[in-house]
Amino acid sequence: MKIKILIPVYNDWQSVFKLLENINSVVFNLDHEFSVIIINDASTETKPELFVNLEKLNSIKIINMKENRGHARCNATGLKHIFENEEFDYVIPMDGDGEDRPEEIKQLIDNLNYHPDKPIVGERIKRSEGIFFKFCYFVHKIITSTFTGQSIKYGNYTCLPKSIVEKMINEKATWSSFSGALAKVAKDRATIPSERGTRYFGPSKMSFKNLLIHSLSIISVFKINVLIRSILFVLVYLFLIQQKITIVMLIPIILVFVLIVSVFAISKRENLDELNNSLLNISNIDDLK
Repeated sequence: MKIKILIPVYNDWQSVFKLLENINSVVFNLDHEFSVIIINDASTETKPELFVNLEKLNSIKIINMKENRGHARCNATGLKHIFENEEFDYVIPMDGDGEDRPEEIKQLIDNLNYHPDKPIVGERIKRSEGIFFKFCYFVHKIITSTFTGQSIKYGNYTCLPKSIVEKMINEKATWSSFSGALAKVAKDRATIPSERGTRYFGPSKMSFKNLLIHSLSIISVFKINVLIRSILFVLVYLFLIQQKITIVMLIPIILVFVLIVSVFAISKRENLDELNNSLLNISNIDDLK
């Protein structure tokens, strides 16, 4: 099998090169052809030279972007480039900072024996972030499940068959949210348990604002579900409090209204035209191997 590993990077070359070494070690005894495609999201830091001999990796390419577009759009651009320009059977998107543990690649590949035509996702069973991030993630899961009816416990770290990659690059939500789009186009998914690793170098670059946008981007993929469930929630809630309505009691309704407005605003990030034209943002492609 020909497997492409897709890694977005922005000013974190030290981590990516360490990840390449670890990937090479993990797949060394696997009888498949592994190649790596790195999407350089217009990094401002100079890329160092790669001196390590990564003999198990068939090829390593760096796709340099003209303009910084963000993590989700790098993944979308990478999937489109791979589908249109590479020979492959599966794509494994993963973060380049070590938080997606390369040790789990073998689990993803092993599961292809049982689910060759399904996307395989790494469902988080353990996280390495601080208490605040874990709390925010818990709240995100509750809101997502309640207002969309979806249980999305995975991120980018997946293994996608070619048929799913094709669906992803023809879905406008992919331009805004990888995991939300995958939940929409592939309701039948296989899973492996996945632990969130620790960053190789430096602190996380995920700010609270970006975390909020990331969460709303996932939820907005199912905005119609959010609208319907919100209306039902408000009707039931008003019925339950009709005898004792106060300003304080109306706070949940206000919060639901804010959620609806935010979700519909964020959903404007979804754009199939921009996804279709995303390869125009490629400046050049470097072959490291």
